[in-house]
Amino acid sequence: MNHSAAVILLASLLAAGPVAAEDFTIQPGDTLARTVALQKGKTVTLKLVSGEELTGTVKMVTDAAAQLSGLAGKEYFDGVVPIDKIEAMLIRTK
Repeated sequence: MNHSAAVILLASLLAAGPVAAEDFTIQPGDTLARTVALQKGKTVTLKLVSGEELTGTVKMVTDAAAQLSGLAGKEYFDGVVPIDKIEAMLIRTK
């Protein structure tokens, strides 16, 4: 890419402005299992009642368990967490 093309590309990216973070809201009647399931394919951190935090990509969620793939620090592992052992779900929005 020549210098002129790089300047035009940079100028067009700057003109577009910052990318807005996806809003996250829950709806009345949502359960923790449904809220986690809605994040399928996205990276979340699950804080467990034990105090441990697991960060990974939501792969599958049932009423009883959530499966995370590509666990941070354990990239070659998936994890399955009982829904009733999840204290909170953290989602990066910005």
